[in-house]
Amino acid sequence: MSRQSVVPPVADRLRRLPPYLFVQIDAMKDRLVKQGRDVIDMGVGDPDEPTPNFVIQAMERALRDRQNHQYPSNRGLQVFRVAIADWYRKRFQVRLDPDSEILPLIGSKEGIAHSPLAYVNPGDRVLIPDPCYPPYRTGTILAGGKPVPVPLLAQNGFLPDLEALRRKAHGAKLFFLNYPNNPTAAVANLGFYRELVRFAQKAGVPICHDAAYSELTYDRFRHPSFLQVPGAKEVGIEFHSLSKTFNMTGWRIGWACGNRQMISALAKVKSNIDSGVFQAIQLAGIRALQDNGSHLKRMLRIYQTRRDLIVDALRRSGWPVTPPKATFYLWAPIPKNRRSSEVASEFLQQEALVATPGVGFGDHGEGYVRFSLSVPTPRVREAARRIRRLALWPHPSSR
Repeated sequence: MSRQSVVPPVADRLRRLPPYLFVQIDAMKDRLVKQGRDVIDMGVGDPDEPTPNFVIQAMERALRDRQNHQYPSNRGLQVFRVAIADWYRKRFQVRLDPDSEILPLIGSKEGIAHSPLAYVNPGDRVLIPDPCYPPYRTGTILAGGKPVPVPLLAQNGFLPDLEALRRKAHGAKLFFLNYPNNPTAAVANLGFYRELVRFAQKAGVPICHDAAYSELTYDRFRHPSFLQVPGAKEVGIEFHSLSKTFNMTGWRIGWACGNRQMISALAKVKSNIDSGVFQAIQLAGIRALQDNGSHLKRMLRIYQTRRDLIVDALRRSGWPVTPPKATFYLWAPIPKNRRSSEVASEFLQQEALVATPGVGFGDHGEGYVRFSLSVPTPRVREAARRIRRLALWPHPSSR
């Protein structure tokens, strides 16, 4: 007698989710690896260099303390919150109250994805940049909200047109933004952030700003914080992370900071979902934030070398690219008669090189592919050779 499954259909919210981009890419890559191909993965932004030894040593010391083996506080260790406040004061001249304006997170992705749960009711609208880091959209969908795409266009420097946005912002519950930007590598300045604060005040839409890449900048450029603008703490919060700055993606440690009401609401969601960040990791995070800058200088030299290798290869092949000022991504335009998924597939099938199709980040990502520089430099050199072999653009002399 056949047994009938008692497992119900998945919830509607899961059906609304688009397939997670990197899962699809991994499946294609795995097929080629099984075929014996030498695949270079420039798809996912995961630092290849190890976590600094001084952070590992701090972690080792913290692991030996039995007090760190119990449930951590949902609000995080006060000493870690104080270290975050000190870092923001020194880096951005922003003063934060460690007790009410900072919330440690199990990676900034956790807080980003859970923020809509604090404010979004079924059917509520949330402003989402397009293209964007996928959890802005998926977190909104899981909360029952409706993502409203905000185009990021090349002619605007991949910044939103806030004047045009005013017409559709009314009633939106949140506005997610991210600079330095993933995937476009665009940057923002204090002038834009001042306009953003004025927009939030007039439109009544709180800002959730993701600043995970603020330290990965080149050519002596220093990226500001959204919270540096007077009034920013009254209209929003900023997410940050140790993942990219200190090669700690697997450690899962970040934070939200800024508006105390929004921090409190996110903390309430968090207290009902998890038990906080492992204390030993928070103590290691303190050591990371106290670094004198030598680690970051080394990483920026490495990424800049890789950036220049790929930019040179793309330009030699006719690609109209500009070296990015920040992040470890290259957002490269493709010919107008091609689709990004086709181009990414061509790279993968012909050259065993993984690049991310821009459409995976949103409809306005069509027309681009993204290359990640988080692979060892010798592999980047090989990737540059493979890029030059693939004749995607007509040779410059023939155009």
